[in-house]
Amino acid sequence: MTITYPSSTQQPQLPWCQTPLKQSKAMSLAAGCKVYMKLENLQPSGSYKSRGMGNMYLRSLASLPDPSRARFYCSSGGNAGLAAATAGKMLGVPTTVVVSKRTSDLMKEKIRDTDADLHVFGDGLIEADEYMREELMRGDDGAVYCPPFDHPYVWEGNSTLVSELAAQLPESHPIPDAIIFSVGGGGLFNGIVAGMKAHGWDSVPIIAVETRGADSLATAMLLDEHHMLPAITSRATSLGARRVSKQTWEYARHGGRDAGLDVRSVVLSDDEALMGCVKLAEDERLLVEDACGFGGCDCLRWIQCDDGDVNGGEGEES
Repeated sequence: MTITYPSSTQQPQLPWCQTPLKQSKAMSLAAGCKVYMKLENLQPSGSYKSRGMGNMYLRSLASLPDPSRARFYCSSGGNAGLAAATAGKMLGVPTTVVVSKRTSDLMKEKIRDTDADLHVFGDGLIEADEYMREELMRGDDGAVYCPPFDHPYVWEGNSTLVSELAAQLPESHPIPDAIIFSVGGGGLFNGIVAGMKAHGWDSVPIIAVETRGADSLATAMLLDEHHMLPAITSRATSLGARRVSKQTWEYARHGGRDAGLDVRSVVLSDDEALMGCVKLAEDERLLVEDACGFGGCDCLRWIQCDDGDVNGGEGEES
């Protein structure tokens, strides 16, 4: 999917990059088909969030009458905030990030290292977001709100991942047999769906993976309602959205059939996700957080491979 910026006179610097598509020998051998990994850990912020947040910055700046007065505000469990701060650093735009008390000290230091203005408030994303909008953004005429996952600009940026996939898959098998990724609030989910629809991949199965205790999408699909979890109890706190976006719910309900999709929900225990991280380190020499540990699990039992290609994306974080 090609992104154009209507008020720009020249192609802006992109706060994200094209990432490699690497075949996993270990997972391919275990599955009996080719399994590829999209290495979004190589993005400037260390996660795919650079795509959505980067596009949010570029789209917003292009639409403002006076971009020089802008300050961007992002509430986050960690990774979206780091992506926003990184984009702000790359584009020379002041950024304020608010995280909850559950965010790790390491993540807070990474955000501070970008020179962003960091605030810590509340026990979860909802409390951090309310504090940011009601206390910090009030009175700032240049404030630009950056939701961590629930905005069309974020989805549009994330859709570029599929455009890269379409160009990187082998000519012998240009359409994957499935796309596997983890789900937090739904920003990656919505972006991948938008990219799939743009490339005519609507029938490709989507394997949406969550950890128990952060399984807001799986619970919504089970109850057939746009449900909010009472709390996040999983160790994978970067998946900690108590409710997925409304657009994610509309895409996924009834297994995706209402939207012309094939959506399959899988929930792992924290221990399974953690062991997946260990296997990725041993087999691929890749270190990832537990939100992305599904890639090292026996995830391919969830699909039927017809000697084709399966792509595993990165985990989705708040």
